[in-house]
Amino acid sequence: MRTLSIRWHRWLAIVGGTGLLLWGGSGLLHPIMATWGPQQAVFFPPSRPLDLAGTQPIHEILARAGIGAAAAVRIVVSEDRNLLQVTESPDTPRRYFRLDDGAELPDHDRAHAVFLARHYMQEAAAVRAVEWIDEFSPAYPWVNRLLPVYKVSFDRPDDLSIYIYTETNAAAGVDNRFKSVLQTGFRWFHTWSWFPAEAEWARVVLMALFIGSLLALALTGVTMLVLIRRKQRAPGIRGWHRIAGYALALPLLMLTSSGLFHLVQYAAVPPAANLRLSPPVSLDGVSFPLHEQWAELSVGLEVSTVSIVEIPAEISTNTSTNTSANASNNVSTNTSTVRHLYRLGLAPARDAVPGTPSEIRNARFDGVERTGPALYLDAATGDPFAGGDREIALQLGERFTGVSRTAITSAELVTRFGPQYDFRNKRLPVWRLDYGAPVNATIFVDTTTGVLADRTPDYAKAEQFIFSYLHKWNFLFPLGREAQNGIVSAAVIASMLFMAGIGLTLDVRRRKRKTRRDRA
Repeated sequence: MRTLSIRWHRWLAIVGGTGLLLWGGSGLLHPIMATWGPQQAVFFPPSRPLDLAGTQPIHEILARAGIGAAAAVRIVVSEDRNLLQVTESPDTPRRYFRLDDGAELPDHDRAHAVFLARHYMQEAAAVRAVEWIDEFSPAYPWVNRLLPVYKVSFDRPDDLSIYIYTETNAAAGVDNRFKSVLQTGFRWFHTWSWFPAEAEWARVVLMALFIGSLLALALTGVTMLVLIRRKQRAPGIRGWHRIAGYALALPLLMLTSSGLFHLVQYAAVPPAANLRLSPPVSLDGVSFPLHEQWAELSVGLEVSTVSIVEIPAEISTNTSTNTSANASNNVSTNTSTVRHLYRLGLAPARDAVPGTPSEIRNARFDGVERTGPALYLDAATGDPFAGGDREIALQLGERFTGVSRTAITSAELVTRFGPQYDFRNKRLPVWRLDYGAPVNATIFVDTTTGVLADRTPDYAKAEQFIFSYLHKWNFLFPLGREAQNGIVSAAVIASMLFMAGIGLTLDVRRRKRKTRRDRA
């Protein structure tokens, strides 16, 4: 075993050492991007007190515009006033209406995106370009989740740009030349994105061989540490290489094994964007004049938004999870079988508003709620709906899975990002619904906008957990994002210097000695 480990360790030195330098060096680009990349200047979306007193009735505005069905209807903060925003379909620009007279603002979605871009970046430079992005690309990869978005580019030497998702007034990502170069380097050298799609199998095989050789190099090194005992430290760089082995063997095994598992898992089941809006719903049941009783309804409340949601009419209005769902598997838009609600979203508690780039970065990665709790009113009668957010979440679960709620094993509100629902989703709070058979997955639904935010099959949870804790080292999360990036980077740099650098040097020296012996 000892002799075999030495032989394999030496044989794998060139391939494994090169792989460590390649993936270690390119992997460092990620924490560099996260730490020194461009950052939005403002964390929270724009806010303005919402007062519907004296405004046009929402249902009349919709009727005059000829809108009988929509995927989302909500009031949003725009540049100089609150506007009624209507999403008729997920792949078309949204429509906007003034609340005071109901007039439509033609092609306002683009202007709204520019307003949000300036709000988040606090940027006074001229806007060079506004692009409509409706599919993922290397510049805006699928991990960003949100589509369609506007890319608003400012006329600056660093090519500063921001991606805006107008449906929730959200910043989907920030970019500039520095980040773009690093992101390209990461894709080319860490994930080998330069491989053509037709040769995806070759990319996976070659990367697996490279990473597998690095994993085998680490395993044989550990075996040598265990089986070869020295009474005193080896001289020169051999001693430093052995000391580094004791300190860095575990981190190296964690990074390589989780990276290989991640590669194989994604090759077997390619990732997909799971974000889905609710299908367009009929708005015929919306008739309650919310504006007439606004002063009474909103007394003592800080209402940040109003939206319209649809639920089956037959459901119970209590909070029990045993409500029958016989009619909820096939949700109809017929007003005799559905019920519409006004959702009054309350402003979140903001004890400490992130202000510095570091605070904003941590708020994005850790998860700070951008919306508060909600109240629901019947959109036809104005009566309170006692089911609340939980009931709406269960209804959304039935809508997106087509399965009765009896298959749900647990339901809980998620208010912070974590291994199973991380910062890439960009939505908080959401409801987590764990399903047994036949779904066998966990879904996350956003009751604020009625969307499916993410879906994780049970078979993918092991890889998700391993990649989060063994590759990203999220067990260091309590120390803070900067400390986590610093520790991971230090471990990778030390591995590159003391494991790959010294190891390759030793291998070159050994080969030279062997060549001299052979010539002699």
